[in-house]
Amino acid sequence: MTEVRANGLGIYYETVGDPADPPLLLIMGLGAQLIDWPAGFVEQLAGRGFHVILFDNRDAGLSTALDDLGLPDIPAIIGGDPSSVAYLLSDLAADAADLLKALGIDRAHVVGASMGGMIAQQLVIDRPDVVASLASIMSTTGARGVGRPTPAAQAVLLRPPAADRAEAIANGIETARVIGSPAYPAPRADIERRVGAKYDRGYRPAGTLRQYAAIIASPDRTEGLRDVAVPAVVIHGEADPLVPMSGGLATAEAIPGAELVLIPGMGHDLPVQLWTQVVDAIAANAARR
Repeated sequence: MTEVRANGLGIYYETVGDPADPPLLLIMGLGAQLIDWPAGFVEQLAGRGFHVILFDNRDAGLSTALDDLGLPDIPAIIGGDPSSVAYLLSDLAADAADLLKALGIDRAHVVGASMGGMIAQQLVIDRPDVVASLASIMSTTGARGVGRPTPAAQAVLLRPPAADRAEAIANGIETARVIGSPAYPAPRADIERRVGAKYDRGYRPAGTLRQYAAIIASPDRTEGLRDVAVPAVVIHGEADPLVPMSGGLATAEAIPGAELVLIPGMGHDLPVQLWTQVVDAIAANAARR
């Protein structure tokens, strides 16, 4: 794992696959780290002929923490006062663009999941020159009327931070029960291992809150997405309670020529049983370039 300076921050990244292959940038979601991309999923992408780049967003994992910016006042932001917002999704998109520049990559296929899909959308709006194709997974446009979490999903999203590792793992198990794929439930041992690894590597609840503030304070991307000219695929689970299917439908409707892939029984995660289907959709979309 390596750190580069990108957009004035330290960004940790990792690569998988042959550097001679076309680059593919993976962008993860709210509070997530690069290790949240399942290793087997990443290896499948590399096996399809991509040089895969994973990284920790600012305020997550091993990238720069911005604790000096304080905590956002979420109720005030929702009420229309953005004064406590530390940064927006456009800043996270600029981090991704500058990471590619630091790595000497002119253009990459871009794949984002959840908040990562929002960042990927913003990246293709702000810097279309660096995006070869776009895959937006379990994400939304930022329009206030679509992709809104169910009450149960909202509750786990806004749960107070864990006091210790054991509580973090217990919270992770409950979160998976609420937002995971009902048709493809993850084994409890896998959830415990994944959540424990994230906690040990970099537990950043304050950073997650600042990222959440960026999501709710950032503007609707719908009109910007209407100008997207690269191949795009929108992948969404039909059983997603955290970013319901309306978010994916709105994204596909906004992007000219976007392909929409709806997956029955899929929630807000990437079950092993669906890796090949998702990788196939990403690869087929990239081939449309």
